Amino acid sequence: MAVQDIMPTWVGATAKQIARGVRRGDVSATQVVADHLDHIARADADLAAFRTVRGGEAITEAEKVDEQEELANLPLAGVPVAVKENTPVAGLPTWNGSAAVRSAVAEADHEVVRRLRGAGAVILGVSRMPELGLWALTDDPSAVTRNPWDPGRTPGGSSGGAAAAVAAGLVPLAHGNDGLGSIRIPAACCGLVGLKPGRGVVPCQLGADDWFGLTEHGMLATTVADAAVGFQVLAGRRQEKLVPPQRLRVGVSLASPVRGISADAPNRDAVAAAGRLLAAAGHDTVPADPVYPTKLGLQGIATWFAAAATEVRAAGLDRRGLQRRTRRHVALGEWAHRRGYVREADRAAWRARSIDFFADHSVDLLLTPALAGPPPAAAAWSGRSWRANMAASIRYAPYAAPWNIAGLPAIVVPVGRRPDGLPVAVQLVGPPGSELLLLGVAGQFELEAPWARHAPGYPRSGTGAPATA
Repeated sequence: MAVQDIMPTWVGATAKQIARGVRRGDVSATQVVADHLDHIARADADLAAFRTVRGGEAITEAEKVDEQEELANLPLAGVPVAVKENTPVAGLPTWNGSAAVRSAVAEADHEVVRRLRGAGAVILGVSRMPELGLWALTDDPSAVTRNPWDPGRTPGGSSGGAAAAVAAGLVPLAHGNDGLGSIRIPAACCGLVGLKPGRGVVPCQLGADDWFGLTEHGMLATTVADAAVGFQVLAGRRQEKLVPPQRLRVGVSLASPVRGISADAPNRDAVAAAGRLLAAAGHDTVPADPVYPTKLGLQGIATWFAAAATEVRAAGLDRRGLQRRTRRHVALGEWAHRRGYVREADRAAWRARSIDFFADHSVDLLLTPALAGPPPAAAAWSGRSWRANMAASIRYAPYAAPWNIAGLPAIVVPVGRRPDGLPVAVQLVGPPGSELLLLGVAGQFELEAPWARHAPGYPRSGTGAPATA
């Protein structure tokens, strides 16, 4: 056995373990980053989670963390982090999912990247996404990103590279953003915790108009504690310990937002398992179905189209260079705009109705499936038709989008495995301001039924933090 295979490594440690180890001097940020860069070099050729890895730059930044005299106030001291490639990182181009939509080298960090660095995190690189973040599948002509749980399956999208990186231990924590489920869908595909904050909690500032206000930044993590630390950093909040919530009343629904699509048996079973976990934690569950109007689905799809058209127009992109699926999406977005199908009044009405749901049913939270079926194949979807991409994305992942339109916080939490061995998850949705409550309930799930933090066979270069962590 090679010496490097038996040396202690911090690959596989949680973000909290790493930050604690760096703060108290058990390990240097430089060593932690070097460990993770070595793991990425070994594993990412198979996964294509990263678009760009900042090897030398990341080591230099880790050295600067080590040189700081005061580390006590850095909640992510020395923690390696990936940033989704549509979010500016100083010194790198912003790829936005393909070479055709890549923008110039960023002169400054996006605000969420600035906050991550300010908390002591080290940016290892940018993670892959589909072109303009439009699909629940992650690939482009240069690579197909693969799910560490099953390389024949997609890790989801659009934060698919982020999810693959965390599930394989390439980084303990990854940034993503979510316009119609783009954090929660990959989290469910890859067995992770993924929180989409409510509207306005974290500064968005993406593209022309944040997808008409639907998009939010968040983090993907292997533990609830890491997800909580990451959320509070992005939100610019003082770090608070999660408090296990006392008796809650949780509405449970299998109702699908998309007519003709419903959850398969493993996802229905996951909701039932989550209901038992809620009962074990002292909460009450009651049936409570949101009423998803047919026009909500049409409005959501029209907004999805129009977001693509708005981004392309604002960036002045040459549409001839776009992927075929994207060109069709953009053309439909222009049509939807002209016909007046994208209206803030419609989104505001659904938000009001969604907020009223909690009072009308006397529930604190809503429990739903996270997905309707297993992740589709990892394939060159960028070369397939628009219709094939639409069908694949909607058919397996209909449950996330309504809560972007409503601007409500929602979290995905693993609750077991499908018969094929892939992870299965549920979604919890809350009223405005309930992010910490959602995390608290997710923590109770984790305590009652801990999940595998990484996909089988990962991390390949070690088993986690040394015992001193």
